[in-house]
Amino acid sequence: MRLPKTGTIEIAPSILAADFSKLGQEIEEVKAAGVKIVHLDVMDGHFVPNLTIGPPLIRSIRKTSDLVFDAHLMISEPEKYIESFAKAGADNITFHIEVTDDPIAIIDKLHDMGCSAGICLNPETPVEAIEPVVKYFDMVLVMTVHPGFGGQKFIPEAAEKIKKIREIAGPDIRVEVDGGIDKNTAPIVVSYGADTLVAGNAIFGQNDRKAAIEAISSSYE
Repeated sequence: MRLPKTGTIEIAPSILAADFSKLGQEIEEVKAAGVKIVHLDVMDGHFVPNLTIGPPLIRSIRKTSDLVFDAHLMISEPEKYIESFAKAGADNITFHIEVTDDPIAIIDKLHDMGCSAGICLNPETPVEAIEPVVKYFDMVLVMTVHPGFGGQKFIPEAAEKIKKIREIAGPDIRVEVDGGIDKNTAPIVVSYGADTLVAGNAIFGQNDRKAAIEAISSSYE
């Protein structure tokens, strides 16, 4: 399990917004800017209305990068696929509370495979949905847009859940936030207790990746 220890704020660029024709180069650019994590958005066209990457792509970029691969499975029946993603090279695998009745079984399997485990809540899902199991996870991911497509507008009400999650999770679990994160919204979510910030267009949509990352990080320092 390779997630950075808590106590630091990490920016996790989402490759969903990257140029896939030069993905290896894109990942190297953000690594050179100091990031430790890249976020991998996996969508199945069923749980969310889009199709993205799968284990073959993760396997190919794993050969060229030693960054932490943070795979966010926006898919139905994640228990059927987590082994494939783990074997492809994902380090942290996050699944949605909305698609499972037995999250503990999935956590246990992920830990047995050497992966850290994350749980995700959609904007409309209350914190109470994860409260009984949150202590078993290594990360909680709060969606501040409706999952499926990049470039959506930040939902302030969804971000406010971070405060309660941090309260019940304590200091030793990473709280990640994904959706509309940029230099304007980053200080908001950090003030609520988030320590892992997923940003796509705010980084890969800019010509200077390093400057984009520095703009986000300087906004909350």
